[in-house]
Amino acid sequence: QVQLVESGGGLVQAGGSLELSCLASGRIVDILSMGWYRQAPGKEREFVAQILHGGVPMYANSVLGRFSISRDNDKNILYLQLNNLKPEDTGVYYCNARAPNEFWGRGTQVTVSS
Repeated sequence: QVQLVESGGGLVQAGGSLELSCLASGRIVDILSMGWYRQAPGKEREFVAQILHGGVPMYANSVLGRFSISRDNDKNILYLQLNNLKPEDTGVYYCNARAPNEFWGRGTQVTVSS
């Protein structure tokens, strides 16, 4: 089992920045990849960014160049730096881990006002 707890969400104006964190605990050694997904009101959950165990990042086209994913393996924390935020980035952001079963956090709300 892997437990994930997100933090760092909030309300920000368009063009602003936020940093999300995801603290992982439990069977950390089994984690193959970690990532971020988001779900806007009335929409399905969508992929945002992922980082493989070797450190290779992947991004959705909608956030490429604005968001940055990183991982502190010593502290077992996954980060997502959100820059140049847009109103369409609003949603609940979920941390995801594959170990190899899939685990999810409860999410953190990001609201971007225009």
